[in-house]
Amino acid sequence: MVAMALKITVISNLNTNGVLSLPPNRLHSHLLCSNPKFCGRRFIGSAPLSLSRSKKSWHGSLQVSNLSQSSASNSFDVVIVGAGIIGLTIARHLLLASDLSVALVDAAVPCSGATGAGQGYIWKAHKSPGTEKWELMMRSHQLWENLAKSIQLQGMDPLEELGWKKTGSLLVSKTAAESAMLKKRVEELSQEGLRAEFLSTNDLLSEEPELVLEQEGGAAFFPDDYQLDVHRTVAFIVEGNRRFAVEGRYAEFYHEPAIGLIRPGNSCEVGAIQTSKNTLHSKKAVVIAAGCWTGSLIHDLIKQPDIELDLPIKPRKGHLLVIENFKSFKLNHGIMETGYANHQSATLNATASNSGPVYNAQDLSVSMTATIDVSGNLVLGSSRQLVGFSTEVDESVINHIWQRVGEFIPALRQESLEDLRQSREVRVGLRPYIPDGKPVIGLVPGFSNVFLAAGHEGEGLSLALGTAEMIADMVLGNPCKVEATPFALLGRCFH
Repeated sequence: MVAMALKITVISNLNTNGVLSLPPNRLHSHLLCSNPKFCGRRFIGSAPLSLSRSKKSWHGSLQVSNLSQSSASNSFDVVIVGAGIIGLTIARHLLLASDLSVALVDAAVPCSGATGAGQGYIWKAHKSPGTEKWELMMRSHQLWENLAKSIQLQGMDPLEELGWKKTGSLLVSKTAAESAMLKKRVEELSQEGLRAEFLSTNDLLSEEPELVLEQEGGAAFFPDDYQLDVHRTVAFIVEGNRRFAVEGRYAEFYHEPAIGLIRPGNSCEVGAIQTSKNTLHSKKAVVIAAGCWTGSLIHDLIKQPDIELDLPIKPRKGHLLVIENFKSFKLNHGIMETGYANHQSATLNATASNSGPVYNAQDLSVSMTATIDVSGNLVLGSSRQLVGFSTEVDESVINHIWQRVGEFIPALRQESLEDLRQSREVRVGLRPYIPDGKPVIGLVPGFSNVFLAAGHEGEGLSLALGTAEMIADMVLGNPCKVEATPFALLGRCFH
């Protein structure tokens, strides 16, 4: 591979919390190449790349391209396959917590998969104390808060850098049974030291006037939940990672699918990742964090008759409807219906009902989520389907979402979805679904230096920093801050 022209200004800034934040005179990186750039759901032409950001023209765009070294120096301590939020944050944590060099490989670019199609919720509202993911969630949320505080200490605004905002969340019930369940959840989370309260329909009028429920309804209110803008956050992480490039510690290999693992002889150690264009040698570890493609990818990469693979990660398709620059009414919080928690693990074979999430014979489930993002866009969801790797927009799903949200927010019915077509955007992503609901994080049995981090479903953003810390600790041989046993592969995916 021909080395690419690189002009990059680097200012190292690591605070005492181990959090890297951009200094006030932020990093500018200009990478010249002829590859087409893809940003989330939008294709961008082949003009020279700039990662500098304009407050007026931000709108969530991230322009990326290969930041790679010449073939003579394609040797790294760690090679990570997958540049979604999990892979990016693993790279970030390794760069900050050690002096290791890191290569990041992806068949596309950051924000082109599930990461770029998400709502940006950092919520505890629909999580349950005592479950196996609780500690990982709490640790990850603390790391997100630490990052936001660190940015603020640098004299910058986390809202501008990450789209970080304490919106609070409302988990909404429509029936007496759901309200009873929410009251119990409020009690449980309050006992964990979290601020939480149950709001009656009358109480809700002051918090969220557009939300209209029957008398037996209500909401669990969690004032300390956050939202962030995924594209701003990914751009911030990319910029932070790229400052290590001039030290020879970081490189990106985008538009290069991984096609094989290279193992010297019968060794249990992988020595390199073969991509479509390069052989990337790994001196310490290989990390596979390829989202819903991890299952099929690991089968293709590990072709060993002595290893029985059963990694049941499947793509779970989701639609979000975004109405840009929405002015008709205002929402003060992130809103989610109670059924969303069940919708995450639904068997997807129920019949449609006005009193709960919608299901149909096409394995579709829809439950209400609604928020106004940092750019003033109305973001509505959400759907789940097990329909393979298709990312085509399904207008019937959009109609289901619109109708379901309208049952909670009647003001939406006064709007015509057809009239809003010119100002709408549909986000489609494939969540990495795993049947037992827990991500797989840890060493691949049969190998001494291959790690997996995948299967987070709709919680990738929420659990990203905790997952990154866990993988980095494993690679570096440090004790994990959170018990890792529930996420181990052995006994769950490998036999």
